[in-house]
Amino acid sequence: MMVNPRQKGWLKEYLDVRKDQFLKHGGEDVSKIGRHPDESLYSIVQPSGLMYGQPINLSGIGEEEQLDWDDESKLKVLLAESFINSSFLFHEKNINSAEDFSEMIVETTSGISRFYNEIYPEISTSTKSFFGKKKSPLEVAEKIIDKRIGKQKPVSGEFWDNFFQNSLLFLDIFVFGQWVHTNSENVVAEYFRQEKEDLRFSVVKVLAAASHANNHIETEERRLFEYFINSSDLSSVKKAQAYRYLEEGVDLEEVVLPATNSWILRKYFLELAILVIWIDKRVEDSEREFLEKFRQLLGFSNDDFENSMIAIEGFVLEHWQELDYLQNKKDFESVSDEFISRVARITDRNKSRIANQLKSNKEVAYLLRKLNNEGLETHEKEQLKNKLITILKNIPSFVIVTLPSKFLSLPVLLKILQKEINTN
Repeated sequence: MMVNPRQKGWLKEYLDVRKDQFLKHGGEDVSKIGRHPDESLYSIVQPSGLMYGQPINLSGIGEEEQLDWDDESKLKVLLAESFINSSFLFHEKNINSAEDFSEMIVETTSGISRFYNEIYPEISTSTKSFFGKKKSPLEVAEKIIDKRIGKQKPVSGEFWDNFFQNSLLFLDIFVFGQWVHTNSENVVAEYFRQEKEDLRFSVVKVLAAASHANNHIETEERRLFEYFINSSDLSSVKKAQAYRYLEEGVDLEEVVLPATNSWILRKYFLELAILVIWIDKRVEDSEREFLEKFRQLLGFSNDDFENSMIAIEGFVLEHWQELDYLQNKKDFESVSDEFISRVARITDRNKSRIANQLKSNKEVAYLLRKLNNEGLETHEKEQLKNKLITILKNIPSFVIVTLPSKFLSLPVLLKILQKEINTN
């Protein structure tokens, strides 16, 4: 079935595809098993690019089908998919049949409609047609998602413009995950409307603080910050305060987190700060000090920070061709060297675990011997690459971080794992 997000009825078409995938894989998504829901949601949303305002990885939709999609179409599908995944992770009952899946989808689309109508009144949508006929939750949800993405006005190919404008979509997913499990009385709706505003303004503070990390504002940082403020729904008072933050800076202690102190929200703030510091493609000592202070303030360990750096660097390397702002060979080499060194440090700390897996996997041992002695056929190189990536994914640090499989060619993997391979 072809899905066309620019035509009416696209959401039903997409949900039919999603249902077919669900049934094909035999039932409930197991990505949440053994993890905190925040970590599970991060492992799904982060690779998609939605956290960074980039609609890049749409799992389950063929690449050929996406060729005709613009960024607005991709964002629609990603937002819908993120709501579905959030519902999966927080759904109280197991989902093991087509009926279970359909029931969850009805709950999700109804939730999307109520959520946006109560929390985002600026894009509220009537539940009745012009002639007074009641619309289905699916129809209302589609219209609301169309409106929500339509407000973003995606700028095709402009990574940083899209980043500053679209990264706020992640907050929709975060607030929705909290809201959907509460009794949506007026007082509760008012609470979440205020939380939405507070979180958006906290993002402004994070961006301003990161922009001041090296004690001066880059031209690019100023332009993009102003672009972000002007395209936001902040009140005139909040906008004026935001511009003061841009000129004067802001103490990190002023960044307000919700009472829940969510792990994924703290991750979001940290990774936004890292990306802002990357705007000029170099990280100065003062900026490293800033990130270290922010890491501590957010309550993350050094390993947590390393994982975020790996997640962002891996995301950028995996999608280098799509991220036009990075089309520079020297920049690519610099980022890739940093990433390889970072991953190699983690593998070195887990060398015993990796060595045991290399020894116990007879096929890997055979392919490595053949590689050294006579070389491998093309299909054997691909097999070895995939098996080495699987071994890396068993390291605790990489459980929730999506490794860039396109970037991790066999030569790169051998470079990362050279110590462990040479000891076997």
